[in-house]
Amino acid sequence: MKRWCEFAEEEPELAEHGRALIYQHGVGLGYLATVRNDGAPRLHPVCPTLANGGLYLFILNKSPKCADLIRDGRYALHTFPMPAGDDEFYVSGRVTPIEDTEVRRIVYEVYTATGAHTSDDTLFELSLDRVLFAKYGDRGSWPPAYTKWHA
Repeated sequence: MKRWCEFAEEEPELAEHGRALIYQHGVGLGYLATVRNDGAPRLHPVCPTLANGGLYLFILNKSPKCADLIRDGRYALHTFPMPAGDDEFYVSGRVTPIEDTEVRRIVYEVYTATGAHTSDDTLFELSLDRVLFAKYGDRGSWPPAYTKWHA
């Protein structure tokens, strides 16, 4: 698995498509899939942040998704739908809880600069194992052109 900056160095155009889709609404937005205690999937809206060379999430400490990630660090993150198109960006891998106060400060500053806010949440860095970008033509066209990357 790799950090966002390593992925971006290998695939700068693909990383830029992802960044654009993550931040298409100003604040970073996506859907996070985690694995429940019983093995079933769970889906959550989240605000991903690209900062400090990584892809991060602040997760409410008492939320089910925080418990899922601490117990089983596997995740999948999919961007929000586009208002005027169907392009998609997806990453999956494992998370690492971040305790470093300087990293937390850097990510927090980038996160809140977009208008998002958080208080006493757990910070996770998302390591990337797989990336998928789907580029569509006109709205509703099929099939999309897929670009894939694997660590």
